[in-house]
Amino acid sequence: MRHFLEIDDLETQELELVLKLSAATNPPKVLADQGVALLFEKPSGRTRNSMEMAVVQLGGHPMYIQPEELGIGSRETAEDVVRVMAGYHTVLAARVFDHGLLEQMAATNSVPIVNLLSDIAHPMQALADLLTIEQEIGLGKVGKVAYVGDANNVWRSLAIGCSMLGIQTSVASPAGHGPNSPDLERVLIAGGSVQVTDDPSEAVEGADVVYTDVWTSMGQEDEKSQRLDAFSRYTVNSDLMAETNSNSIFMHCLPAHRGEEVTDEVIESPRSKVFLQAQNRMHSARGLLSWIVGEVAKHG
Repeated sequence: MRHFLEIDDLETQELELVLKLSAATNPPKVLADQGVALLFEKPSGRTRNSMEMAVVQLGGHPMYIQPEELGIGSRETAEDVVRVMAGYHTVLAARVFDHGLLEQMAATNSVPIVNLLSDIAHPMQALADLLTIEQEIGLGKVGKVAYVGDANNVWRSLAIGCSMLGIQTSVASPAGHGPNSPDLERVLIAGGSVQVTDDPSEAVEGADVVYTDVWTSMGQEDEKSQRLDAFSRYTVNSDLMAETNSNSIFMHCLPAHRGEEVTDEVIESPRSKVFLQAQNRMHSARGLLSWIVGEVAKHG
């Protein structure tokens, strides 16, 4: 049983295959007459739409499930829910608050579990990001991917994915918001190198890709004032982009808080690939589902 809780649950060759499958314009209907359960503890328009359309394009039936419909951990254990869902669906994908819940679900080995987002990882976003970089620059031609802002779940999955493909990364964060040691170790184990700094200019110097995310994520609203102060010099603006390679691109997983982590001038510029990234969430979801269904068929 193969699960996808973090991007390095794939081997490097498997990651390359998933990206290849993501680029297919006429994929086989590998989910014909099959269901995919989509469990959302946290709402998301991009994730729901991209996943539902990916399932449909593969011939399957997506089932959107709200948390109150299952009552995981209150009305029913996570293990029991997964065992029941395995009788209906080929894949169970979940967007959760606590990564530990995904690990509980996967431990049953009843059905492949796909992480749509957790507090520590966002591998589906990383797949879309890597697909976008491949389309715009070419993964083999990228010298450095720079991340400016909070070293969160989005940074973690992207940095691991880049390292798996031999791409150097850098991250600039204020004190208390940079990468922790276990995450850095995981990035390095994946095979790449990472530059850690508190200086955005140092991080983006010579970069081919500049990436940022919101300073205050869902569930951190009570920290907003403190975070606005801490990140005040980490806005990606035209001056910062001028310190990158001349053909560099700007990326953001969205939603964007314009005027905070990025200026309108940057996000609306020709360098900005944020809407291509958003579209690629659907294509990369299709590629991942194609791969995981193939693994189910291969191993039974």
